[in-house]
Amino acid sequence: MGNPTRTLAGATALVTGAAQGIGQAVAVRLAEAGARVAVNDRVRTPALDAVAAATGGVPAPADIADREQVRALVDGLHREIGDIDVLVCNAAYMTMGGFTGHDEDDWWQVVDTNLSGTFHLVQAVLPGMRRRGRGRIVVLASEWGVTGWPEAGAYAASKAGLISLVKSLGRELAPEGIVVNAVAPGVVNTPQLQVDARAARLPLDAMRRRYADGIPLGRIGRPEEIAAAVALLADFRIGSFVGQTIQINGGTTRCRV
Repeated sequence: MGNPTRTLAGATALVTGAAQGIGQAVAVRLAEAGARVAVNDRVRTPALDAVAAATGGVPAPADIADREQVRALVDGLHREIGDIDVLVCNAAYMTMGGFTGHDEDDWWQVVDTNLSGTFHLVQAVLPGMRRRGRGRIVVLASEWGVTGWPEAGAYAASKAGLISLVKSLGRELAPEGIVVNAVAPGVVNTPQLQVDARAARLPLDAMRRRYADGIPLGRIGRPEEIAAAVALLADFRIGSFVGQTIQINGGTTRCRV
């Protein structure tokens, strides 16, 4: 009998935004499950190389908002490690500020990274998944895509779009054995919290405490908790979980998607 913890033995995975935070935790978790992991960030950095080394994977830098870079990335991975079995769309960009003063170029950078970037990635990996006759796509949405959030209009709108996209792709691709789902984290202890802290003009620790005070569990989330949910959705033994959004937020939002 094989190792029951190596649920992705022999699979190839691409994790975007993997140089830190949730993406790094996901890459580590999928590697532990036996996957060969390609780790992506916008540019190649020592941090990205360190994650690749720690997971036994390969660095795969590209700006996912750029369709041609995404296509070149997936084509290169096809030659190096084969077709992608598991795609984790985690890369994201966020700014905060009042809606009426939001710069239009920044608005589109948020949307193009978070929503259009996922569109580019899914389109690029689908031919390989179809060749294999299987696939798992996990999209990192956000609790704010469910509830909205003051001064985060572009980010919340892009994440709401991802939730709807997952529902649609789940229906469209499931007959081909390609399963699409999402995870919508609440507040998680990642470097992205620096954006929130700057907007609130608070030290980072104070920002963490403020968020924790509004969570029934009494604390913010950990990247490893999100990674565990992603690994569950990437498991090829689980086939009927389709087009769903798992909400991991300590109890702040329940049953809205």
